[in-house]
Order: sequence, then C-alpha cells, then structure tokens
Amino acid sequence: MITCKSRAEVLLMERATRIVQEVLAECVAAVRPGATTEEIDRVADEGIKARGGKPAFLGYRGYPKSICVSINDEVVHGIPSSKRKLREGDLVGLDLGAIVDGYYGDAARTVGAGKIAPELQQLLTTTWEALVAGVEAVNVGGKIGDIGAAVEAVAGRQGYGIVREFVGHGIGTSLHEKPEVPNYGPAGRREAIREGMTLAIEPMLNLGRHEVRVGSDGWTVRTVDGKPSAHFEHTVVATAAGPVVLGFGRYSAEKSLPGVPAFSEYPSAASFRRGAVA
Repeated sequence: MITCKSRAEVLLMERATRIVQEVLAECVAAVRPGATTEEIDRVADEGIKARGGKPAFLGYRGYPKSICVSINDEVVHGIPSSKRKLREGDLVGLDLGAIVDGYYGDAARTVGAGKIAPELQQLLTTTWEALVAGVEAVNVGGKIGDIGAAVEAVAGRQGYGIVREFVGHGIGTSLHEKPEVPNYGPAGRREAIREGMTLAIEPMLNLGRHEVRVGSDGWTVRTVDGKPSAHFEHTVVATAAGPVVLGFGRYSAEKSLPGVPAFSEYPSAASFRRGAVA
C-alpha cells in the first residue's frame, strides 16, 4: 500500500534526511587514497548517533554496517572493511540512511578518491543530471513512469547502461515502501503521483552495459562487464507546488521550496567545524 505523509510526518523525514546529508558530507571528506572503507563507516555511524539519529542500514535484513561504500564496478551495497583501502582514481559510491522517531531519510553520492579519469567525471556528471531530471518529474497528477523516463532520457544521451534490477522506492516509516521507482520508462505508466508521497529517487548508471550481479557476500552488486558505476539519491516529497528535496532546509512547518538543491546548498564537513550550516 502506498501511504501519503502528513506535514508532521514529512518534517520528521526532513530531520532524518538532514542528518544523512550532514553525515554524508563528513564521509565525502573522509574519501581519500589510503583510507579504508571501515574508517568511512565509523564516520557514518558516529555522525548519525551524535546527531540523535539511528543508522537505518545497520542490521537491516542482516546488513552489518551503517553505510554502503561501493567502489568502481560495485554498483551498490558494498560492505565496508578494514582490509579495503581506497586508491587514487577510485570511484566511490556512498549510500546512507538514518531514522528519527521512526521515520527514515535516505541519500547517496558518488565521488572520486583523488583525481579521477575524465570518463569517470562524465559518468558522475551525467548521473547527477539524471537525478535532477528524475526529481523534477515528481509532479502531482503525473505517473511514477515519468520519473524513470526522465532519468532514461539523460542516461541515453551518453549511452550508459541503466541498472534495472535495483530501483528507487517509496520511503517513510520503512526504508523501502511502495511504490517501486524504476530508472527507465515509459512515461505515463505505473502509479499516480499524489500529494504527500515520499520517494527515494536513485539513478544507478553504468559506464558499460546495464547487467549486474550480486557478489558472494550476498550484498555487493557489481557490473557484469566490470566497468564502473555511479549512484546518486535524494529523498523527495511530492507537493502541490512541485517536488521538494528533503534534508536541505527546504521543507519546514512554515514553507516548502520546490526544486533541486544546487551543490552550493549541500552541507560541508568544514561548515560543521565552524559551527555553521552551509
């Protein structure tokens, strides 16, 4: 069943997703050649708890860590390890969730460890643009298929593979709720978008083909052809005025600001050290 959230419920999700975005900024700052993915998990776990949240991934269906760190050909669900060190030029996907008073927030970013190759930078840029297009398609009265069609149109310009086995989803009092939100069309199909629907939109684009496989650990998803993948995600609420991305102060008891935040609106780790919010 698809549930539409009240303003009070979305405000809790705003708090949870703000924690996610702030802690993701600290995790991004921890991505550097020589760092282990276990160190990034520690930043994530401590950061969520210090802000009064609960890690959403830890223990979810048996997942053993607080963040997913996926490197190069790993699409999603990479398990942090003290034995896994980042290398110069790695592409690093960071996927994080938090719970506040029973409500979830979920977001993801992909960044480079040091300097990355131009083709990887293009993959990052296009995946971000696909996220923006998908969010902008969250219009009350439209269809869930409109979101995937918008993502697909952006990915298709570069010929990237669009992961089909793993998709976006509803979110609220559970990490994964109805409906599923594929990253492909056609437009005008699937469920109607209603006011108060909260969705996790998350394009996963591969430099090569779309096929993926789950590794022997039962979690890590890799591209079949071994080529790199990128992943970005926002938690979004559908409003009469348009889609509002949660976690950026755009949704409050007094107002809501539709649209997609610019990179300048993202929290930064440096801003926390200064005692301010970017």
